[in-house]
Amino acid sequence: MANNICLIGPMGAGKSTIGKKLAERLNMEFVDCDDEIQARTGTTISVIFDIEGESGFRDREEKILADLLTRSNTVIATGGGCILRESSRIQLQQADSVIYLKTDVGEQLKRTSKSRHRPLLDTPDRESRLTEIAAEREPLYAEVATLTIQSQGRKSVAVVEEIIDKLAL
Repeated sequence: MANNICLIGPMGAGKSTIGKKLAERLNMEFVDCDDEIQARTGTTISVIFDIEGESGFRDREEKILADLLTRSNTVIATGGGCILRESSRIQLQQADSVIYLKTDVGEQLKRTSKSRHRPLLDTPDRESRLTEIAAEREPLYAEVATLTIQSQGRKSVAVVEEIIDKLAL
């Protein structure tokens, strides 16, 4: 388990976009946990939520994360809720670097406005839902992060450069 970088943070923080660019710049592999779950199950996250509920999805997410953390030289973009389970938070702390990409609800609303594949946002009042989720998750992101980077209102390239600089890579 060497040289893994995990990106954590809320939906719309840029974990996948920044993760791909960071991996490319550092000549590392990139894996998105949500994409990996969909590839392995052959279905969408929304369908998993519909059939198994959030708990069933979190079971799958926990197993995938454990598997991905056995790799080396990998940038891993986690799902926004992967930090909800203590066991997943403990797993994340095995990574060399856990970077919390921080953004606010306004930015999340902008970045997720056209997205229809986010089961937790399947509600008429997305802003209230995002505010509620943030209140629950922000302390957990801060707990496991080795580095916090503001991604809000910034170009992904600038965020990548800051990560590389702060990690002295």
